[in-house]
Amino acid sequence: MSQPVPLQIWVTAARPRTLPAAIAPVLVGTALAGSEDVFRPLAFVAALLGSIFIQIGTNLSNDYSDARRGADTEDRLGPVRVTAGGLVPPRKVLHATWLAFGIAVLAGLYLVFLVGPELLLVGGLSILAGVLYTGGPKPYGYEGLGELFVFLFFGVVAVVGSYYVQTEDLTWPALALSVPIGLLAAGVLMVNNIRDIDTDRRASKRTLAVRIGRERARSVFVATIALAYSALLVPAIGEPRWLLLLPFLTAPIAVGLIRRVTTHTAGPSLNAALAQNGQLLAAFAVVLSIALLLS
Repeated sequence: MSQPVPLQIWVTAARPRTLPAAIAPVLVGTALAGSEDVFRPLAFVAALLGSIFIQIGTNLSNDYSDARRGADTEDRLGPVRVTAGGLVPPRKVLHATWLAFGIAVLAGLYLVFLVGPELLLVGGLSILAGVLYTGGPKPYGYEGLGELFVFLFFGVVAVVGSYYVQTEDLTWPALALSVPIGLLAAGVLMVNNIRDIDTDRRASKRTLAVRIGRERARSVFVATIALAYSALLVPAIGEPRWLLLLPFLTAPIAVGLIRRVTTHTAGPSLNAALAQNGQLLAAFAVVLSIALLLS
């Protein structure tokens, strides 16, 4: 009989530093609905659980698939991967992947019951995108499309979807607010891929950073962060809701993050940048959510 895996190892496999990308869009979409005097507490909890466990399932699937493809080697710079590191048997990682997605499905089924069957398509596509990032016959994460999918699913889909489960309506402010959140979430993956550029190249993992090179990838990262802040001007001026500019208070975190990403190549420094990017996304989303409720 195999020994149980310690909880701390499962926490490592879940990669908690990436979870702000799952939490932030739900906060913003729900806060936008709250600014219109609409709030369904159970819908918020279900959307939050669904988003978090889709992220955890994606992380576990990535851990399993990268190990099978040989992308996670001993010289990787990032945190340990539990499958490639031999900490958890591959079959257990796969089972945990489907358990995480199963919890997300249960949360989604409640939202389907509450709102309507159209959410089945949204949830199904979100899970499929998580699996196919590094899994399947032609994973899009190996073709330089990871950042685009993160922007779409942890930005547009998650913010607009979280707003929709509250209001059962689609409005342009929800779409506008999804842009900065999606860009900052994509930035998390960009830092990860800039850090791993050398090992990914050797493993034939053609991420965006591998395709365009380290220096250009850094420039794209800087542009992504700058565009995220600039995108706030659209909903702030369009309403107008000037309080929506409050997230500019988080700019010092962004400046420090940009400085670290553009001047460091060592693994520990870029691992710290990943944590810093998660903190930026979390702070940005919290301040934006407060601004929405105040406005």
